[in-house]
Amino acid sequence: MAFPKLQEHSYLGQNRLVPIWDYLHNNYEGTLRSPLFPVLLSVSTYLLLVALFTVLDVLAPHWPSINRYKIHPEKPVTWTHIWRTLGLTTYNHLIYIFPAAVGQWIWRPPIPLPKEAPTLTEFLLGILGCTILFDFQYYLWHLLHHKIGWLYRTFHAIHHQYNEPFSLVTQYLSAWELFSVGFWTTVDPLLLQCHCLTTWGFMLFNIWISTDDHCGYDFPWSLHNLVPFGLWGGSVKHDAHHQKPNTNFAPFFSHWDWLAGTGSNLAQSAAMRKRESKGA
Repeated sequence: MAFPKLQEHSYLGQNRLVPIWDYLHNNYEGTLRSPLFPVLLSVSTYLLLVALFTVLDVLAPHWPSINRYKIHPEKPVTWTHIWRTLGLTTYNHLIYIFPAAVGQWIWRPPIPLPKEAPTLTEFLLGILGCTILFDFQYYLWHLLHHKIGWLYRTFHAIHHQYNEPFSLVTQYLSAWELFSVGFWTTVDPLLLQCHCLTTWGFMLFNIWISTDDHCGYDFPWSLHNLVPFGLWGGSVKHDAHHQKPNTNFAPFFSHWDWLAGTGSNLAQSAAMRKRESKGA
């Protein structure tokens, strides 16, 4: 009699996403099946994140409690920086993202939704797998666009107009780079045969960590300070890439730069040095 109870407990523990999926499936099926949904989800999430970080950027010069966590506290983000990066972001979305989304809405049929939810393990491992795959793809893409002069000048140089990145620099990109990132974000869950709920989770996670990479802050609760052994790059290492563009090519993890010898010794912020000095 004990074995069925144990099996039932395991089943419930592995299917904690069932109530969430059933609720979404039963109440928002039409919205979730629309080809526009992933685009709206991605764009709205990105705009929310950069809005939060931009508020911090505006307040930081006047609030030492915020400015102390900036990687470059002596270099405030100006309104000129904000309007310039926001202008290109808006242009890319209006000229490229919006027409592509409308095209999908017109020509692509509604997406069928699976009846069953993924298990929590499948959900988390799917997001991790997509992140690892994306990290490898972007590492190679990024490396090539720095090593081949024509690729750098034509497509990637615009992103390096800012040596001290802030959140709006995340999508301060050429159209080619924007589509490349969007392509891998879309294709990787298909390659790994992820549930659509896992796909959306990966999209949101990817947007969050990409924005965090460029945010210009080194908070104690930032992911790179929580993941042990320096396995996660984060904002400090990506800031070092903008200081020394031939280093730190991987967007998220650190292992490819370790293996290839492309890491940078600049990957330490003022906030990090303060924490280390207090611990000494």
